[in-house]
Amino acid sequence: MRSYDEALSYLFGLERFGMVFGLQNVEFLLDRLGNPHEKIRAIHVGGTNGKGSVTAFLSSMLQASGLKVGMYTSPHLLSFRERIRVDGEMIREEEVLELTRLLKERVEGDRGRVFTFFDFTTALAFEYFWRKRVDVAVVEVGLGGRLDSTNVLTPIVTVITNVDYDHMDVLGKEITSIAREKAGIIKRGVPVVTGADGEALEVIEGIARALGSEAFVLGRDFSYRRLADRTFDYYGVGRTIEGVEIGLEGDHQIFNASLALCTLELLERAGFSASEERLREGLRRTRWEGRLETMRERPLVIADGAHNMGGIRSLLRYLSRFEGRRKVLVFGVLRDKEYEAMLKELKESFDLIVLTRPKAERAVEPSLLVGVAPEKSIVEEDLGSALRRALREAKDEDVVVITGSLYTVGEAKALMDERS
Repeated sequence: MRSYDEALSYLFGLERFGMVFGLQNVEFLLDRLGNPHEKIRAIHVGGTNGKGSVTAFLSSMLQASGLKVGMYTSPHLLSFRERIRVDGEMIREEEVLELTRLLKERVEGDRGRVFTFFDFTTALAFEYFWRKRVDVAVVEVGLGGRLDSTNVLTPIVTVITNVDYDHMDVLGKEITSIAREKAGIIKRGVPVVTGADGEALEVIEGIARALGSEAFVLGRDFSYRRLADRTFDYYGVGRTIEGVEIGLEGDHQIFNASLALCTLELLERAGFSASEERLREGLRRTRWEGRLETMRERPLVIADGAHNMGGIRSLLRYLSRFEGRRKVLVFGVLRDKEYEAMLKELKESFDLIVLTRPKAERAVEPSLLVGVAPEKSIVEEDLGSALRRALREAKDEDVVVITGSLYTVGEAKALMDERS
């Protein structure tokens, strides 16, 4: 293995093993590295929607407070290197090569184990954070929680953003079973911050109580009041901050920012300190690509990685501000999503729907979706053709929305970058 491209080929080649849930294999990998995850302080962020945004808010606030901050997220949009960052800087290509080669050499003799792509990249991230001597790492759960590779951590604070229907083939079809999987990241005595409600909240609080972990619930223990777009008052566990401004679009991001602020309050109990000025600065500077991201002004092109019903509802709430303007949808989605329900929810808000597919093995054939909205749908087999068609059909005052999957958004960003 001599190049970054060869390292990526090796890592992505592990995807042939699919998803192997359980912690034994990632624990084996980490043991071969000297268990770096036990040497770093971390915040563990799970949930159905918003966990990436909460991770971004937390990382930005902690960095603004003068700390060296690791951030681990998935999936990436354009580059594998996006997944592993320190102080906002992506891991370098030569570091990916070095760490991949190291770990491959450490496990080559053990042919009885199957290591997945996510096992390997999670182990690489923790080793990288340890080598960089980060003050704190903010780690996003990949899928579910209880059996996710990141769940080897014992964090300072756990966050479960919310619980909604997603990945039901793996996590279960009932909201309570999904909540149990999400709550599997709660550790004994470690406080948990959540925006969950209803039956899901009951499950989370029950597991937290059993583990002696205090639960801080949005709407009960802390809250917010929206003032305007991207502006709100925060009423926390121990502090109130008025007129908070955030760098991300959408009212759901105020929800996410409130979760991040409560998490920071709990970190202060663990010895971290952050002034109100620095918290404000961090929230204001937060950027998170592919989430209500404006990619072009005329026509207005918005890309959003909504990939389940909760994400679609948040997207539609945001789009209500463009009432009266003609809208064109570019929609590409993966097979393991509720794609018919998602498209049914979207179709009434759009005048034209361009159905397509991203370059992903699990992508749904667009022809299978035409029946959901036959009167306003057209099919383009690849995303490049879909974007060209949407932009051709849209006038300068129209709105083009690209959604359905982060894979769709990432590929669209690359194509739009090429055009510019």
